[in-house]
Amino acid sequence: MAEGGAAVSRHDFDGPAELAESLAEAVAANLEAGLAARGAASLAVSGGRTPEKFFAALAARPLDWSRVTVTLVDDRWVPLDSPRSNEALLRRGLLQGPAAAAKLVGLVTAEATPQAGLAEVTARIAALPLPFDAVVLGMGTDGHTASFFPGGNNLVQALDPEGAVPALPMQAPGAGEPRITLTLPLILAARAVYLHIEGAEKAAVLARALEKGAAEEMPVRAVLRGRKPPTEVYWCP
Repeated sequence: MAEGGAAVSRHDFDGPAELAESLAEAVAANLEAGLAARGAASLAVSGGRTPEKFFAALAARPLDWSRVTVTLVDDRWVPLDSPRSNEALLRRGLLQGPAAAAKLVGLVTAEATPQAGLAEVTARIAALPLPFDAVVLGMGTDGHTASFFPGGNNLVQALDPEGAVPALPMQAPGAGEPRITLTLPLILAARAVYLHIEGAEKAAVLARALEKGAAEEMPVRAVLRGRKPPTEVYWCP
């Protein structure tokens, strides 16, 4: 489907369990391809409750996880013991069973603010096996993805397709805590990009995002318009 300059390849499922298994199969294939071609693979994922079943399904895949590096698309700048930490969710949900052998690279440092920790985060990202073999994004009802929030203080820079920085701090009215996020070029460069959404409300948001309009108003548009081949959308009611 293509509207307003954006294109997606959409995959609809009856429910979350079926979606999770299919998405895990696709991402595992991306990682297998990376391992076969380069001897290493990398994956960036989003937090929140939506990907929990996907994490469990992917964790059970019999990959050579010791050669896979996993990181986050974005995170809240909170301690690892916070229930709001995406890294903590990833540790509990994905780095289990066979996947416990994967290398996890977090985006939050011991510094007090994302601005203070940015140099270390940038160095961590530079050491990753890039480009990512797969990126799995979520989407909010305001049209944000990663920490590309409408009204974000660094949104224009983060969405610059020619930008040279791999990560940026982000603060926005809808973001809650200060955040750290990968920038658009790093996401667009991935070998495969997935948008995992569930429910009728998110389907309606996606439909609006595919219409004409400014990316700053619905930042997910920057991903949908910038990807060639199209973003793979996995949706269920």
